[in-house]
Parts: sequence; C-alpha cells; structure tokens
Amino acid sequence: MGNMVLTNGTVITGYAKLHNCGLFMDSEGKISDIFNMRRFSQKSFPKGTKIIDVNEAFIVPGFLDTHIHGIGGYGTDDAKPESILAMSKHLADYGVSGFLPTIYTDTIDHMLQAIDAVVSAIGHEAGASILGIHVEGPFISSERLGAQNSEGVHPVDIDVFNKIIERGKGHIVSMTVAPELKGMRELALTAIKAGIVLLAGHTNATYENIIEGMQAGILHSTHFFNAMSRLHHRNPGTVGAIMIQQDMQCEIIADGVHVHPELIKLLIREKPTSNIVLVTDSLKPTMQKEGTFWVHGEEAVRMQDGAFHRKNDPDTLLGSSLTMLQGIKNLVDWEVPIETAIQMATSNPARIYNFGFIGRLAPGYFADIAVLDNSDLSLKGMFLHGNLLRDYFSNS
Repeated sequence: MGNMVLTNGTVITGYAKLHNCGLFMDSEGKISDIFNMRRFSQKSFPKGTKIIDVNEAFIVPGFLDTHIHGIGGYGTDDAKPESILAMSKHLADYGVSGFLPTIYTDTIDHMLQAIDAVVSAIGHEAGASILGIHVEGPFISSERLGAQNSEGVHPVDIDVFNKIIERGKGHIVSMTVAPELKGMRELALTAIKAGIVLLAGHTNATYENIIEGMQAGILHSTHFFNAMSRLHHRNPGTVGAIMIQQDMQCEIIADGVHVHPELIKLLIREKPTSNIVLVTDSLKPTMQKEGTFWVHGEEAVRMQDGAFHRKNDPDTLLGSSLTMLQGIKNLVDWEVPIETAIQMATSNPARIYNFGFIGRLAPGYFADIAVLDNSDLSLKGMFLHGNLLRDYFSNS
C-alpha cells in the first residue's frame, strides 16, 4: 500500500458534492486531504505517490449494503464460509466496500449454522468487508412472511435470542423483528444493552404497536412497504407510522419492482433523507451467469421484471436481483440527486449502525472509495482501505 492521489474529480462526501476536486490517500489506507484542483500545483506529496486522473468522474464512498442474502450464485443460506467470501469478492465488482450478510428466518439450527459460517469468514475477505451480521427474524409475524421459512417463525424467547447473539461472537449488528409480538419490549431492551439495532419488519403491527416499539428503541425498519401492514385511513399501520414518524428510519429497495419509483420520490420528499437507507435484499442468483436459480437451498425461483418470484406463486416476491450500483443508477434515473442517492448508500447506514470511520469521504476516514463514470455511473475504480481492488481507469 502506498500514497495515492485521485485528481480532477467530483467528490461526493456522503453528504455534499464538491466539484473539481482531488483526494489524497496515505500509506495507512486513510484519507488525508480533499482539495480543490486550483490548489493542486501548490500541493506537495511524498515521493513515490501515485497520481490517477479520474477525468471528471465521481469519487464517492464505497457502498454499504446492510441487507443482502446472496449474489453470484452464493448465499448465506449455503451456511458455508466459502460462500460468504465469494459474496465479498463479487460485491467489490459493484462498488460495495462493506456488507452485512443477512440470515433468513429458518429453523434455529440452520440459522445458527449460517451465523457460524459468517463468523468464520470474517477477516478472510478478498473484496468487500464483512461488517457484521443482520439476522432477519426469527421473531416475526407469520402473517407477513414474504420469503421467510414459516417453520422458523418463533415467539419471542429471550433464551433463543441470547443463543443467537452468543453464536454471533459479537458480530451481530442488527435483527428484524415484529414489534407487535408479545414480550417484544423485553427483547428490545435486551437488544439495546447488547448494542444491536432492531428493525421493524415482516410485521402486521398497528400504528400503536410501532409507536410502542419506538419507545423501546425499535427505530429502523426492513424493506419499507414490503412485508408489513399497509396504510389505512383508520389504521395507518407500519407503512403509515414510518411515513409519519420522522425519527423512524427505513430501508428501501430501489429496483422499481418492490416499490414504485414515485413512492420512493414521495418518501424522499416527506422524510429526512438522513433516515433512508438503500439496500439490495439481493438473493443468491443475483448476477448468476448460468445454472438453475435456487434460494433457501432447494426452492427454484424465476426472474421477472428484475426481481425474483416464487416459481409456483409468481405474485410472491422473494427478493431482489439488485446491486447497489444499479440501485444508485435507478435513483438518479428517477431524478433523485446523486448526492442524495450516495448518502442513502453510504453515510446513512454508517451512522445508523455506528460503523465508525467508514461511509464518508473526510480526512481521518478509511479510504474505501468507488470511482464512478460521470455519464453512465459505471464503476471505474474501487479502493478498500487505500488498496486498489478494481482498476478500470485504463478502459476509459
């Protein structure tokens, strides 16, 4: 690892857009300076510093995908460390610098095996960093299952919760729960003590249930609009609560299938953009080049309109085939400002999950950086802690 400078770019810090700028990465893999190109001739860099002219490209933080089940034919449901590491490698191709492998609701034994696999993979990545684990369930509503295994749905049980947390060996960052379940307040308070972010999801909660959940610290929500109680004029439900309560955070899948683009634009107008997180919820067959598309180990799915549907029940969405890079492109195509789209994919999840010095471009932060073409937003380069993982600059 050596010193490196990116010049002649538009730096999007995670909050702001800075035109005609450069960025200096030091030999420790951190950002040391962001400067206007007017000052470039006055700058002095250590001997041997490599300079890359990005030719007016966007210099952005690496994306953080905090809800993903699989990609490239590999998934968390394989319950194998090598599958998690393959996910890491594939994700770097799409601008992702960090991710939370997400565990499906399944039998407790299989969930624990999947958690073991992620824990074993941490520290051995050749691509995107494993930032922890998101456990989607098992304390969810059987009325809003979506793609989750009905056999794994479990009433609130602190002993089961503790068993899951212990197997995570300190790496479980978040858990999706249904706030209306009996005993959820005790679980929520236990999760807060363990430093775990709870998300309301796969829930049939009333508006009042969500408010009670917020009072207990459930302030985030899983794939907004999907697998949750609908908006009704006499009971705003989970959807209404998230729209009404400005402090309530939410994931969004920007594939144009899970949520209509106009609803996403409405959400961005009505809610602080700092509380919206772009995720993929992508499944194992996402970007898979050949073979049968399988999820949950043995269920065949089919691709339709850019999402995966249950083969024998095409009205049921099982998950997305989205990448974070395509999600950014979609948002920009829907006239969302690029700095807002980048914020939803980087600094917002970093703040919500307390990831530390990632998710922003600022001095002192790790140099996890994606460089995007300014015309089609294709990936030109990918850096992780200052190391150049993907180099497409010569193709420009």
